[in-house]
Amino acid sequence: MSEDVYRELARALDGGEPVVLATIATARGSTPRKPGAKMLVRPDGSFLGTIGGGCGEAEVWQEAMACLEDGRPRVVVIDLTTPTDGEDKICGGVMEVFVERIAPTA
Repeated sequence: MSEDVYRELARALDGGEPVVLATIATARGSTPRKPGAKMLVRPDGSFLGTIGGGCGEAEVWQEAMACLEDGRPRVVVIDLTTPTDGEDKICGGVMEVFVERIAPTA
């Protein structure tokens, strides 16, 4: 899967398009994906790869879109230990996801 993400990253940069790369930096407890898992987010909101799906991935996607705008890297903490809206979480761990904008160089 990472190979596809890297290929798409190269394609985007060759085409002059900035993208955001989200990478799981740390994972504690039970998480859907482990450190090193990647998701590439394009300016149109589409993405390739996964960091685990669900509301955690949606939160990272939102931060990725903000990162495309402001260019500031960030770490997004996804806490899968606490139920939200009365629904049980499947996993029960915590992930830290590094989100960075990558743009073509001039």
